[in-house]
Amino acid sequence: MTAVPEAGEASGLSRVRIIVPVRNGGARWREAAQALRAAVPDPSLVAVVDSRSADGSDRTALDSGFELERIDPGTFNHGGTRQWAVERFCAGKAFAVFLTHDAVVEGRESLLALLGAFSDPHVGAAYGRQLPHPGAGPFEAHMALFNYGAASETRALADAPRLGIKAAYLSNSFAAYRLAALRACGGFPTHLILGEDTGAATRMLLTGWKIRYCAESRVRHSHAYTLAREAQRYFDFGVLHGQLPELMRNFGAAEGEGARFVASELRYVAANAPLWLPLVPVRNAVRYAGYRLGRGYRRLPSGLCRRLSMTKVFWDRPKSKGDGAHSRRNTP
Repeated sequence: MTAVPEAGEASGLSRVRIIVPVRNGGARWREAAQALRAAVPDPSLVAVVDSRSADGSDRTALDSGFELERIDPGTFNHGGTRQWAVERFCAGKAFAVFLTHDAVVEGRESLLALLGAFSDPHVGAAYGRQLPHPGAGPFEAHMALFNYGAASETRALADAPRLGIKAAYLSNSFAAYRLAALRACGGFPTHLILGEDTGAATRMLLTGWKIRYCAESRVRHSHAYTLAREAQRYFDFGVLHGQLPELMRNFGAAEGEGARFVASELRYVAANAPLWLPLVPVRNAVRYAGYRLGRGYRRLPSGLCRRLSMTKVFWDRPKSKGDGAHSRRNTP
């Protein structure tokens, strides 16, 4: 393991930069910006990277007092843009918090609780609990509740036999990084279709760092996906897992966690929305088909991959050997 920084809790928010990538965030971003503005004592702690929004999302950031950087959406890369943002905004900071524009923070205490994870000097990254937005349907509500339980937990590589792929779970919709650990692990991977958080977490665990799940630190975040979007989303997950052999090799295949998810979803829908039960096998068949196609993306034509994928921009870039897309850093 690389050298661990000195122990000590994050002192308030002064040692932190909060980074939010935004593109056409709409009403949800306005809600999230308002909640974030109320949660931070100094709005200049927040840096927004806007991919040329056409709906005034950049104006929302400026009106909130956040620092704003505009980039060409064609250069956006899940890992590359975040790594660029760390280098651009985090000089002199010890920690970075990443939020997506549709994640609504539940108060300053949620940010402070997330940063409190770093009182353990072996924790390299931490993520908070995501609860469904008010009015969320049964499928999106279950997804949030399944992935984000009520009990906090610190995970290490030794937990892989017990937790499988879940040991490396991390979500950049609400996550914090010890910048020394992130840098020691090479920063965010830039070659991945998405899941730069999973890539970073895998590297951290394999080099001796720990990941903390903070259930007491909360945001509201959920998505209502159509069947077509579910297929695209899981296709991208399949591509990600195909790009991360070290994840599969050290933490096991995703199918075991998938089986637990299906059983849990059946129970949840039966108890809370029984009329939706016939859709459970349909949605999961679509998810699994998308995932398996994604795992085999290298055998598919690039044009077909683009059609099957939610992340179109990934397939529009020049290819690098073995990845199906370039791996260069984002340069806005």
